[in-house]
Amino acid sequence: MGRSRNKPVVVPNVTLTGIADKGMAVGRDEQGKVVFVEGAVPGDVLDVLVIKKKKGVQFGVPHAMRQLSADRVEPLCAHFGVCGGCKWQNLAYPAQLRHKEKIVADALRHIGRIEVAQFDPILGAEHTEYYRNKLEFGCANRRWLSREEIASGADMMDEVVGFHRPGVYDKILPIDHCWLQAEPSNTLRNGIAALAREMGMPFFDMREQTGLLRQLLIRTSSLGETMVILAFHNDDAKRINPFLDAVVARFPMITTLVYCINPKLNEFLLDLEMRAWHGKGYIEERLGKVRFIIGPKSFFQTNTSQAERLYEVTAEFAGLTGAENVYDLYTGIGSIALYVADRCRQVVGIEEIAAAIDDARANAALNGIENATFYAGDVKNILTPEFALRHGKPDLLITDPPRAGMHPDVVRMLLELQAPRMVYVSCNPATQARDLQGLNERYAVKRVRPVDMFPHTSHIESVALLELR
Repeated sequence: MGRSRNKPVVVPNVTLTGIADKGMAVGRDEQGKVVFVEGAVPGDVLDVLVIKKKKGVQFGVPHAMRQLSADRVEPLCAHFGVCGGCKWQNLAYPAQLRHKEKIVADALRHIGRIEVAQFDPILGAEHTEYYRNKLEFGCANRRWLSREEIASGADMMDEVVGFHRPGVYDKILPIDHCWLQAEPSNTLRNGIAALAREMGMPFFDMREQTGLLRQLLIRTSSLGETMVILAFHNDDAKRINPFLDAVVARFPMITTLVYCINPKLNEFLLDLEMRAWHGKGYIEERLGKVRFIIGPKSFFQTNTSQAERLYEVTAEFAGLTGAENVYDLYTGIGSIALYVADRCRQVVGIEEIAAAIDDARANAALNGIENATFYAGDVKNILTPEFALRHGKPDLLITDPPRAGMHPDVVRMLLELQAPRMVYVSCNPATQARDLQGLNERYAVKRVRPVDMFPHTSHIESVALLELR
Protein backbone atom coordinates (compact mmCIF):
# COMPACT_ATOMS: atom_id res chain seq x y z
CA MET A 1 0.00 0.00 0.00
CA GLY A 2 1.46 3.38 -0.97
CA ARG A 3 2.42 5.90 1.64
CA SER A 4 0.07 8.91 1.76
CA ARG A 5 1.52 12.33 1.24
CA ASN A 6 1.33 14.95 3.96
CA LYS A 7 -1.36 17.51 3.38
CA PRO A 8 -0.17 21.06 2.61
CA VAL A 9 -0.01 23.25 5.71
CA VAL A 10 -1.39 26.77 5.40
CA VAL A 11 -0.74 29.20 8.25
CA PRO A 12 -3.46 31.87 8.30
CA ASN A 13 -3.32 35.56 9.04
CA VAL A 14 0.44 36.14 9.29
CA THR A 15 1.53 39.77 9.68
CA LEU A 16 5.02 40.39 8.31
CA THR A 17 7.08 42.86 10.33
CA GLY A 18 10.67 42.77 9.07
CA ILE A 19 13.22 41.68 6.49
CA ALA A 20 15.67 38.79 6.65
CA ASP A 21 18.41 37.18 4.54
CA LYS A 22 17.81 36.07 0.95
CA GLY A 23 14.91 38.45 0.42
CA MET A 24 12.57 36.82 2.91
CA ALA A 25 10.15 38.76 5.09
CA VAL A 26 9.60 37.65 8.66
CA GLY A 27 6.57 37.72 10.93
CA ARG A 28 4.61 35.60 13.40
CA ASP A 29 1.50 33.49 13.16
CA GLU A 30 -1.47 33.77 15.51
CA GLN A 31 0.29 31.48 18.03
CA GLY A 32 3.39 33.67 18.03
CA LYS A 33 5.58 31.27 16.02
CA VAL A 34 8.15 32.77 13.64
CA VAL A 35 7.37 32.52 9.92
CA PHE A 36 9.73 33.43 7.04
CA VAL A 37 8.05 34.18 3.72
CA GLU A 38 9.57 34.48 0.28
CA GLY A 39 7.91 36.86 -2.18
CA ALA A 40 6.26 39.20 0.33
CA VAL A 41 7.20 42.45 2.07
CA PRO A 42 6.92 43.80 5.62
CA GLY A 43 3.42 45.11 6.25
CA ASP A 44 1.73 42.38 4.22
CA VAL A 45 -0.93 40.32 5.99
CA LEU A 46 -1.38 36.94 4.34
CA ASP A 47 -1.95 33.22 4.59
CA VAL A 48 1.30 31.32 4.14
CA LEU A 49 1.84 27.96 2.47
CA VAL A 50 4.56 26.25 4.50
CA ILE A 51 7.21 24.56 2.37
CA LYS A 52 9.58 23.50 5.16
CA LYS A 53 10.19 23.69 8.89
CA LYS A 54 13.54 23.97 10.62
CA LYS A 55 14.03 24.00 14.38
CA GLY A 56 10.44 25.07 14.94
CA VAL A 57 10.65 27.92 12.42
CA GLN A 58 8.33 27.83 9.42
CA PHE A 59 9.37 28.83 5.89
CA GLY A 60 6.82 29.43 3.18
CA VAL A 61 5.39 31.35 0.26
CA PRO A 62 2.23 33.47 -0.08
CA HIS A 63 -0.96 31.41 -0.34
CA ALA A 64 -3.60 34.15 -0.11
CA MET A 65 -3.08 37.87 0.43
CA ARG A 66 -5.35 39.50 2.99
CA GLN A 67 -3.83 42.99 3.04
CA LEU A 68 -1.04 44.58 1.01
CA SER A 69 1.68 46.58 2.73
CA ALA A 70 1.52 50.36 2.43
CA ASP A 71 5.28 50.23 1.74
CA ARG A 72 4.93 48.23 -1.47
CA VAL A 73 6.16 49.92 -4.66
CA GLU A 74 6.34 48.88 -8.30
CA PRO A 75 9.75 47.34 -9.10
CA LEU A 76 11.86 49.15 -11.70
CA CYS A 77 13.37 46.08 -13.29
CA ALA A 78 11.66 43.79 -15.77
CA HIS A 79 13.69 40.89 -14.33
CA PHE A 80 12.66 41.50 -10.71
CA GLY A 81 11.69 38.35 -8.87
CA VAL A 82 13.34 36.13 -11.47
CA CYS A 83 17.08 36.93 -11.61
CA GLY A 84 17.63 36.56 -7.86
CA GLY A 85 19.08 40.01 -7.25
CA CYS A 86 17.54 43.23 -5.87
CA LYS A 87 15.27 41.32 -3.49
CA TRP A 88 13.63 44.46 -2.09
CA GLN A 89 13.00 46.52 -5.20
CA ASN A 90 9.28 46.18 -4.40
CA LEU A 91 9.79 47.78 -0.96
CA ALA A 92 9.99 51.60 -0.70
CA TYR A 93 13.55 52.71 0.05
CA PRO A 94 12.67 54.57 3.30
CA ALA A 95 11.10 51.34 4.53
CA GLN A 96 14.21 49.37 3.55
CA LEU A 97 16.31 51.75 5.64
CA ARG A 98 13.94 51.53 8.57
CA HIS A 99 14.07 47.75 8.63
CA LYS A 100 17.85 47.60 8.15
CA GLU A 101 18.37 50.02 11.03
CA LYS A 102 16.18 47.80 13.21
CA ILE A 103 18.22 44.71 12.27
CA VAL A 104 21.40 46.37 13.58
CA ALA A 105 19.71 47.61 16.75
CA ASP A 106 18.13 44.20 17.41
CA ALA A 107 21.44 42.38 16.89
CA LEU A 108 23.17 44.63 19.42
CA ARG A 109 20.35 44.21 21.90
CA HIS A 110 19.55 40.51 21.54
CA ILE A 111 22.85 38.96 20.39
CA GLY A 112 25.40 41.33 21.92
CA ARG A 113 23.26 42.24 24.94
CA ILE A 114 25.15 45.49 25.20
CA GLU A 115 24.21 49.08 25.83
CA VAL A 116 25.00 51.65 23.15
CA ALA A 117 25.51 55.20 24.35
CA GLN A 118 24.52 56.76 20.99
CA PHE A 119 22.78 55.03 18.09
CA ASP A 120 22.89 57.24 14.99
CA PRO A 121 20.30 57.00 12.18
CA ILE A 122 21.20 54.75 9.26
CA LEU A 123 23.11 56.47 6.48
CA GLY A 124 21.14 55.74 3.33
CA ALA A 125 22.64 55.59 -0.13
CA GLU A 126 22.52 58.70 -2.29
CA HIS A 127 21.98 56.49 -5.34
CA THR A 128 19.65 53.49 -5.27
CA GLU A 129 20.13 52.68 -8.96
CA TYR A 130 23.34 52.10 -10.94
CA TYR A 131 25.39 52.08 -7.74
CA ARG A 132 27.66 49.08 -8.36
CA ASN A 133 31.08 49.35 -9.99
CA LYS A 134 31.39 45.60 -10.67
CA LEU A 135 29.07 42.96 -12.11
CA GLU A 136 29.77 39.41 -13.24
CA PHE A 137 27.67 37.59 -15.82
CA GLY A 138 27.50 34.03 -17.05
CA CYS A 139 27.53 33.01 -20.71
CA ALA A 140 25.74 29.82 -21.72
CA ASN A 141 24.04 27.99 -24.57
CA ARG A 142 20.93 27.28 -22.47
CA ARG A 143 18.41 29.92 -21.49
CA TRP A 144 16.27 29.71 -18.37
CA LEU A 145 12.58 29.55 -19.28
CA SER A 146 9.60 30.61 -17.23
CA ARG A 147 6.64 28.24 -16.85
CA GLU A 148 4.74 30.28 -19.42
CA GLU A 149 7.60 29.99 -21.91
CA ILE A 150 7.84 26.24 -21.34
CA ALA A 151 4.10 25.89 -21.89
CA SER A 152 4.37 27.86 -25.14
CA GLY A 153 7.03 25.48 -26.45
CA ALA A 154 9.93 27.96 -26.34
CA ASP A 155 13.37 26.47 -27.00
CA MET A 156 15.87 26.69 -24.14
CA MET A 157 18.84 26.24 -26.49
CA ASP A 158 19.95 29.82 -27.00
CA GLU A 159 23.27 31.64 -26.63
CA VAL A 160 22.76 34.15 -23.84
CA VAL A 161 24.60 36.36 -21.34
CA GLY A 162 23.08 37.17 -17.97
CA PHE A 163 22.67 35.82 -14.44
CA HIS A 164 22.34 32.33 -13.05
CA ARG A 165 18.89 31.69 -11.65
CA PRO A 166 19.18 30.68 -7.97
CA GLY A 167 19.36 26.91 -7.77
CA VAL A 168 19.79 26.47 -11.55
CA TYR A 169 23.44 25.83 -12.40
CA ASP A 170 23.19 25.04 -16.10
CA LYS A 171 20.97 27.81 -17.48
CA ILE A 172 21.32 31.59 -17.72
CA LEU A 173 18.59 34.19 -17.49
CA PRO A 174 19.38 36.72 -20.25
CA ILE A 175 19.42 40.27 -18.89
CA ASP A 176 18.27 43.05 -21.20
CA HIS A 177 18.73 45.97 -18.80
CA CYS A 178 20.27 45.79 -15.32
CA TRP A 179 19.64 48.72 -12.97
CA LEU A 180 22.65 47.95 -10.79
CA GLN A 181 25.55 49.22 -12.92
CA ALA A 182 25.61 52.36 -15.02
CA GLU A 183 26.61 52.59 -18.64
CA PRO A 184 28.52 51.35 -20.47
CA SER A 185 27.64 48.13 -18.60
CA ASN A 186 24.36 47.32 -20.38
CA THR A 187 25.78 48.33 -23.76
CA LEU A 188 28.84 46.14 -23.24
CA ARG A 189 26.97 43.08 -22.00
CA ASN A 190 24.41 43.10 -24.81
CA GLY A 191 26.93 44.19 -27.43
CA ILE A 192 29.56 41.57 -26.57
CA ALA A 193 26.88 38.86 -26.59
CA ALA A 194 25.71 40.00 -30.04
CA LEU A 195 29.28 40.16 -31.36
CA ALA A 196 30.00 36.64 -30.10
CA ARG A 197 26.93 35.31 -31.92
CA GLU A 198 27.94 37.18 -35.10
CA MET A 199 31.41 35.63 -35.02
CA GLY A 200 30.16 32.12 -34.28
CA MET A 201 31.82 32.02 -30.89
CA PRO A 202 30.48 28.89 -29.13
CA PHE A 203 28.91 29.70 -25.76
CA PHE A 204 29.70 27.46 -22.80
CA ASP A 205 27.66 24.32 -22.19
CA MET A 206 27.58 23.80 -18.44
CA ARG A 207 26.24 20.25 -18.65
CA GLU A 208 28.65 18.93 -21.24
CA GLN A 209 31.57 21.20 -20.27
CA THR A 210 32.04 22.23 -23.89
CA GLY A 211 32.00 25.53 -25.74
CA LEU A 212 34.23 28.53 -25.26
CA LEU A 213 32.74 31.85 -24.03
CA ARG A 214 32.02 31.31 -20.35
CA GLN A 215 32.04 34.48 -18.21
CA LEU A 216 31.97 38.26 -18.55
CA LEU A 217 32.96 40.66 -15.78
CA ILE A 218 32.66 44.45 -16.06
CA ARG A 219 34.35 46.91 -13.69
CA THR A 220 33.72 50.65 -14.01
CA SER A 221 35.33 53.65 -12.36
CA SER A 222 34.05 57.09 -11.46
CA LEU A 223 37.14 58.35 -13.28
CA GLY A 224 35.68 57.13 -16.58
CA GLU A 225 37.68 53.91 -16.94
CA THR A 226 36.19 50.52 -17.81
CA MET A 227 37.67 47.04 -17.46
CA VAL A 228 36.22 43.99 -19.16
CA ILE A 229 37.29 40.47 -18.18
CA LEU A 230 36.35 37.57 -20.42
CA ALA A 231 36.74 33.95 -19.31
CA PHE A 232 36.98 31.15 -21.88
CA HIS A 233 36.64 27.45 -21.21
CA ASN A 234 39.83 26.46 -23.06
CA ASP A 235 42.81 28.14 -24.65
CA ASP A 236 41.71 28.21 -28.30
CA ALA A 237 43.83 31.11 -29.56
CA LYS A 238 42.53 30.83 -33.15
CA ARG A 239 39.05 31.72 -31.96
CA ILE A 240 39.86 33.84 -28.91
CA ASN A 241 42.37 36.28 -30.39
CA PRO A 242 40.21 37.55 -33.29
CA PHE A 243 37.26 37.86 -30.92
CA LEU A 244 39.29 39.96 -28.45
CA ASP A 245 40.48 42.20 -31.30
CA ALA A 246 36.88 42.63 -32.46
CA VAL A 247 35.73 43.54 -28.93
CA VAL A 248 38.40 46.25 -28.69
CA ALA A 249 37.51 47.61 -32.11
CA ARG A 250 33.75 47.70 -31.55
CA PHE A 251 33.77 49.03 -27.98
CA PRO A 252 36.32 51.86 -27.67
CA MET A 253 34.99 52.73 -24.19
CA ILE A 254 36.87 49.69 -22.86
CA THR A 255 40.11 51.05 -21.41
CA THR A 256 41.39 47.63 -20.31
CA LEU A 257 40.52 44.19 -21.69
CA VAL A 258 41.71 41.13 -19.79
CA TYR A 259 41.01 37.46 -20.39
CA CYS A 260 41.60 34.15 -18.65
CA ILE A 261 41.12 30.45 -19.29
CA ASN A 262 38.77 28.64 -16.92
CA PRO A 263 38.64 24.86 -17.54
CA LYS A 264 37.39 24.13 -14.00
CA LEU A 265 33.99 22.92 -12.87
CA ASN A 266 33.47 26.11 -10.85
CA GLU A 267 33.38 29.74 -11.96
CA PHE A 268 35.83 31.13 -9.39
CA LEU A 269 38.31 33.34 -11.27
CA LEU A 270 40.71 34.61 -8.61
CA ASP A 271 42.95 31.53 -8.82
CA LEU A 272 43.45 31.92 -12.58
CA GLU A 273 46.14 33.70 -14.57
CA MET A 274 44.87 37.01 -15.91
CA ARG A 275 46.19 38.06 -19.33
CA ALA A 276 46.01 41.71 -20.32
CA TRP A 277 45.04 42.01 -24.00
CA HIS A 278 44.38 45.73 -24.30
CA GLY A 279 45.21 48.73 -22.11
CA LYS A 280 47.24 48.94 -18.91
CA GLY A 281 45.74 45.87 -17.24
CA TYR A 282 43.98 47.80 -14.48
CA ILE A 283 41.69 50.74 -13.90
CA GLU A 284 41.98 53.55 -11.38
CA GLU A 285 39.49 54.83 -8.84
CA ARG A 286 39.45 57.59 -6.26
CA LEU A 287 38.09 57.67 -2.71
CA GLY A 288 38.54 61.09 -1.13
CA LYS A 289 42.13 62.16 -1.81
CA VAL A 290 43.39 58.63 -2.46
CA ARG A 291 43.72 57.01 -5.87
CA PHE A 292 43.55 53.24 -6.14
CA ILE A 293 44.82 50.85 -8.78
CA ILE A 294 42.22 48.13 -9.29
CA GLY A 295 43.42 45.02 -11.05
CA PRO A 296 41.40 42.05 -12.32
CA LYS A 297 41.66 40.32 -8.93
CA SER A 298 41.54 43.35 -6.62
CA PHE A 299 38.94 43.52 -3.89
CA PHE A 300 37.33 46.95 -3.84
CA GLN A 301 34.07 48.17 -2.36
CA THR A 302 31.49 47.70 -5.09
CA ASN A 303 29.60 50.91 -4.23
CA THR A 304 32.19 53.65 -4.72
CA SER A 305 30.20 56.69 -3.62
CA GLN A 306 28.80 54.98 -0.53
CA ALA A 307 32.22 53.51 0.33
CA GLU A 308 33.57 57.03 0.64
CA ARG A 309 30.74 57.92 3.01
CA LEU A 310 31.37 54.72 5.00
CA TYR A 311 35.04 55.64 5.37
CA GLU A 312 34.10 59.16 6.41
CA VAL A 313 31.94 57.72 9.19
CA THR A 314 34.90 55.55 10.19
CA ALA A 315 37.23 58.55 10.22
CA GLU A 316 34.71 60.61 12.18
CA PHE A 317 34.38 57.90 14.82
CA ALA A 318 38.19 57.56 14.94
CA GLY A 319 38.61 61.23 15.88
CA LEU A 320 42.20 61.34 14.65
CA THR A 321 44.40 64.32 15.48
CA GLY A 322 47.50 63.41 13.46
CA ALA A 323 49.50 61.98 16.38
CA GLU A 324 48.00 58.49 16.58
CA ASN A 325 49.51 55.07 15.96
CA VAL A 326 46.77 53.15 14.12
CA TYR A 327 46.33 49.43 13.45
CA ASP A 328 44.00 48.45 10.59
CA LEU A 329 43.00 44.79 10.78
CA TYR A 330 41.64 42.91 7.75
CA THR A 331 42.86 45.84 5.68
CA GLY A 332 42.20 44.31 2.23
CA ILE A 333 43.93 46.52 -0.35
CA GLY A 334 44.49 49.09 2.40
CA SER A 335 41.51 51.22 1.46
CA ILE A 336 40.64 52.39 4.99
CA ALA A 337 44.29 52.55 6.08
CA LEU A 338 45.25 54.77 3.13
CA TYR A 339 42.08 56.84 3.53
CA VAL A 340 43.07 57.85 7.08
CA ALA A 341 46.86 57.87 6.62
CA ASP A 342 47.07 61.67 6.34
CA ARG A 343 45.18 62.04 9.64
CA CYS A 344 47.50 59.94 11.85
CA ARG A 345 51.20 59.48 12.65
CA GLN A 346 51.39 55.97 11.21
CA VAL A 347 49.07 53.14 10.19
CA VAL A 348 49.86 49.43 10.13
CA GLY A 349 47.61 47.13 8.08
CA ILE A 350 47.22 43.34 8.27
CA GLU A 351 45.48 41.20 5.66
CA GLU A 352 45.44 37.45 5.01
CA ILE A 353 45.39 37.64 1.20
CA ALA A 354 48.93 38.33 -0.04
CA ALA A 355 47.76 39.72 -3.40
CA ALA A 356 45.66 42.33 -1.58
CA ILE A 357 48.72 43.43 0.39
CA ASP A 358 50.62 43.79 -2.89
CA ASP A 359 47.81 46.11 -4.03
CA ALA A 360 47.93 48.03 -0.75
CA ARG A 361 51.65 48.67 -1.07
CA ALA A 362 51.29 49.67 -4.71
CA ASN A 363 48.47 52.09 -3.83
CA ALA A 364 50.52 53.59 -1.01
CA ALA A 365 53.35 54.21 -3.47
CA LEU A 366 50.95 55.63 -6.07
CA ASN A 367 49.78 58.24 -3.55
CA GLY A 368 53.18 58.95 -2.03
CA ILE A 369 51.99 57.68 1.36
CA GLU A 370 55.03 56.80 3.45
CA ASN A 371 53.51 56.29 6.90
CA ALA A 372 51.61 53.09 6.01
CA THR A 373 53.07 49.62 6.52
CA PHE A 374 51.35 46.41 5.45
CA TYR A 375 51.71 42.76 6.44
CA ALA A 376 50.33 39.65 4.75
CA GLY A 377 49.03 36.87 7.00
CA ASP A 378 46.16 35.76 9.19
CA VAL A 379 45.38 38.45 11.74
CA LYS A 380 45.25 35.91 14.58
CA ASN A 381 48.83 34.86 13.75
CA ILE A 382 50.31 38.27 12.95
CA LEU A 383 48.78 40.31 15.77
CA THR A 384 50.86 39.21 18.78
CA PRO A 385 52.48 40.93 21.78
CA GLU A 386 55.76 40.86 19.85
CA PHE A 387 54.10 42.63 16.91
CA ALA A 388 52.82 45.33 19.27
CA LEU A 389 56.29 45.77 20.78
CA ARG A 390 57.77 46.18 17.30
CA HIS A 391 55.18 48.68 16.07
CA GLY A 392 54.13 50.32 19.30
CA LYS A 393 50.88 50.06 21.21
CA PRO A 394 47.98 51.32 19.03
CA ASP A 395 46.21 54.51 20.02
CA LEU A 396 43.39 53.49 17.69
CA LEU A 397 42.50 50.11 16.29
CA ILE A 398 40.30 49.77 13.20
CA THR A 399 38.91 46.35 12.35
CA ASP A 400 36.86 45.45 9.25
CA PRO A 401 36.58 41.64 9.29
CA PRO A 402 34.75 39.37 6.81
CA ARG A 403 31.17 38.26 7.43
CA ALA A 404 32.31 35.57 9.88
CA GLY A 405 33.63 38.28 12.20
CA MET A 406 36.83 38.10 14.22
CA HIS A 407 38.46 34.89 15.43
CA PRO A 408 38.21 34.44 19.22
CA ASP A 409 42.03 34.63 19.44
CA VAL A 410 41.88 38.08 17.84
CA VAL A 411 39.24 39.24 20.32
CA ARG A 412 41.42 38.03 23.21
CA MET A 413 44.46 39.84 21.75
CA LEU A 414 42.49 43.07 21.44
CA LEU A 415 41.57 42.80 25.11
CA GLU A 416 45.28 42.44 25.92
CA LEU A 417 46.36 45.34 23.69
CA GLN A 418 43.89 47.72 25.34
CA ALA A 419 43.94 50.35 22.61
CA PRO A 420 42.16 53.43 24.02
CA ARG A 421 39.73 53.50 21.07
CA MET A 422 38.51 51.02 18.53
CA VAL A 423 36.35 51.39 15.39
CA TYR A 424 34.67 48.17 14.27
CA VAL A 425 33.36 48.20 10.68
CA SER A 426 31.14 45.22 9.90
CA CYS A 427 29.18 43.77 6.99
CA ASN A 428 27.32 41.41 9.34
CA PRO A 429 25.50 42.91 12.34
CA ALA A 430 25.11 39.48 13.98
CA THR A 431 28.82 38.67 14.13
CA GLN A 432 29.63 42.28 15.02
CA ALA A 433 27.25 42.04 17.99
CA ARG A 434 28.85 38.75 19.04
CA ASP A 435 32.35 40.25 18.93
CA LEU A 436 31.26 43.39 20.77
CA GLN A 437 29.91 41.18 23.53
CA GLY A 438 33.32 39.50 23.74
CA LEU A 439 35.00 42.90 24.06
CA ASN A 440 32.45 44.17 26.56
CA GLU A 441 34.52 43.35 29.64
CA ARG A 442 36.98 46.12 28.82
CA TYR A 443 35.25 48.25 26.18
CA ALA A 444 32.10 50.35 26.16
CA VAL A 445 30.23 50.89 22.89
CA LYS A 446 29.93 54.65 22.61
CA ARG A 447 28.42 55.05 19.18
CA VAL A 448 26.95 52.98 16.35
CA ARG A 449 25.83 53.95 12.87
CA PRO A 450 24.44 51.58 10.22
CA VAL A 451 25.38 52.36 6.63
CA ASP A 452 23.44 51.04 3.63
CA MET A 453 25.89 50.02 0.92
CA PHE A 454 23.51 47.86 -1.11
CA PRO A 455 19.99 49.22 -1.71
CA HIS A 456 17.30 46.63 -2.49
CA THR A 457 19.25 43.88 -0.69
CA SER A 458 19.34 42.73 2.93
CA HIS A 459 23.05 43.52 3.31
CA ILE A 460 24.00 46.16 5.89
CA GLU A 461 27.24 47.72 7.12
CA SER A 462 27.54 48.86 10.71
CA VAL A 463 30.22 51.07 12.27
CA ALA A 464 30.79 50.99 16.05
CA LEU A 465 33.03 53.15 18.22
CA LEU A 466 34.43 51.49 21.33
CA GLU A 467 36.35 53.13 24.17
CA LEU A 468 38.38 51.47 26.88
CA ARG A 469 36.55 51.44 30.19
